[in-house]
Amino acid sequence: QNPKTSAIVKQLVAEGNVGELQKYFGSRMEFGTAGLRAAMGAGISHMNDLTIIQTTQGLCRYLEKNFSHLKKRGVVIGFDARAHLSSGGSSKRFARLAANTFISQGVPVYLFSDITPTPFVPYTVTHLKLCAGIMVTASHNPKQDNGYKVYWENGAQIISPHDKGISQAIEKNQEPWPQAWDDKLIDSSPLLHDPYATVNKEYFKDIQKQCFHRNINKETNLKFVHTSVHGVGHKFVQLAFKAFDLSPPFAVPEQKDPDPEFPTVKYPNPEEGKGVLTLSFALAEKDGAKIILANDPDADRLAVAEKQESGEWKVFSGNELGALLGWWIFTCWKNHNRGTCAIKDVYMLSSTVSSKILRAIALKEGFHFEETLTGFKWMGNRAKQLMDQGKAVLFAFEEAIGYMCCPAVLDKDGVSAAVITAEMASFLATRNLSLSQQLKAVYDEYGFHITKASYFICHDPKVIQQLFDNLRNFDGKNTYPKSCGRFKVSGIRDLTTGYDSSQPDQKAILPTSKSSQMITFTFANGGVATMRTSGTEPKIKYYSELCAPPGNSDVEQLKKELDELVNALEKHFFQPEKNNLQRKTE
Repeated sequence: QNPKTSAIVKQLVAEGNVGELQKYFGSRMEFGTAGLRAAMGAGISHMNDLTIIQTTQGLCRYLEKNFSHLKKRGVVIGFDARAHLSSGGSSKRFARLAANTFISQGVPVYLFSDITPTPFVPYTVTHLKLCAGIMVTASHNPKQDNGYKVYWENGAQIISPHDKGISQAIEKNQEPWPQAWDDKLIDSSPLLHDPYATVNKEYFKDIQKQCFHRNINKETNLKFVHTSVHGVGHKFVQLAFKAFDLSPPFAVPEQKDPDPEFPTVKYPNPEEGKGVLTLSFALAEKDGAKIILANDPDADRLAVAEKQESGEWKVFSGNELGALLGWWIFTCWKNHNRGTCAIKDVYMLSSTVSSKILRAIALKEGFHFEETLTGFKWMGNRAKQLMDQGKAVLFAFEEAIGYMCCPAVLDKDGVSAAVITAEMASFLATRNLSLSQQLKAVYDEYGFHITKASYFICHDPKVIQQLFDNLRNFDGKNTYPKSCGRFKVSGIRDLTTGYDSSQPDQKAILPTSKSSQMITFTFANGGVATMRTSGTEPKIKYYSELCAPPGNSDVEQLKKELDELVNALEKHFFQPEKNNLQRKTE
């Protein structure tokens, strides 16, 4: 019933454009553990009013089956500022249609009245003890995309078997229910609640438990620049600074207000390097700020840059900031919370493709470190399990600039990470230390961990499949590579098939998934490299790391060795020319 998408389809039919119609209606968007992520537009392969109604009807039926008290507890729905003029789709409209679906079945809905950061949805699920949460966002994807992310009652993103259960329920509930299109009905419903004011108050109260140096914060001369990259983060990072008694950061004026066109950047993703930070650098130079904090558009990720003595800007990688935050959060715990629990009950987590620096810190300091599969859904769920056993999970991170610094949110949170980074930098400044100098001190103490990650773009699933099949049948059937150029392979873990050469029974310990590709190679020189497909983008990613024991300070030699390993990986395992892969360009 959306006149815009309806008109698009009618036009294609009139033109007899079978090719485009096939694209729109050939296959339905797949609902996975990341929910939905696709371009906005007409047809069942895109995000639009109809596919949102169908998805929510399926989710509603699945929740009814799993929670006898769904009608008492309800769900929360949040949205970002994305909008798509030509199809009439927007995050806010999708959120209202989803709310309407639940309310029509007598389920209370806590619908945010305005845009919020993604972490506010898992926070609300936990804080209000709800059955589930939905966030309508495509995070840092290109502007035409949108997404639908689902959280379970434990406050973490859904994992299997819920994705399959919801997917099957969507298949069975495709015809819109009566009044499904009329979202105005919710405005007069007693089942509609707005959690905006409560959550804004409670969230900023909760993150203050991670504020340990209020006096330093009040007096610091350190200046910060913040950009929300045309997304939702501006207001919330300002409030977080206020909660920590820090002077507000300078906001990049051209990027501080939400704008679904993302006019000043090619990709609204702070992970993509310095291009996204050009305006931030200019403002920092003008205002004499030393540190830049950049959120992605839904404010669940954080990139940090610091001006060096040389006048150059250093953009920290996700692994480097993970090392700093891990060191800082453990140090704060040690100095302030010692009495609350024994060190044997303290945990930190990171994903298997992230740096193992936390493992090195944990080994030396005596707390626990665990790795999970890639993605915060795994870390959030594992953190909840540990917390339910009375353990303290201080910190979790992934190299894709995602950080969970505060146990009140069981997902990555760029708002709390930004303000905790600002407090850490302010504290270090009182010791005349920069973030870069402290990072070197962390590596000096716990051993250098040099990492390098990148990706190739490939739009053809057959080519991707072939590339990974080749690696599994490298020297004849069912044989993996024994070397990569001059680098000897000493171990293989394949989380697609469940094979791990280092285990006595050759079975991998981490869960395996046949639907995604992921192979990790360990090399005789101590290097580790993982190749995997992305769940949300047409990318084949790789991650590599060389670790040295404390005391090995020849960093340049380590970097050179890792560069050579990565070049060999690209040449022999990716074969970009042969496979027609497009390189990441800054």
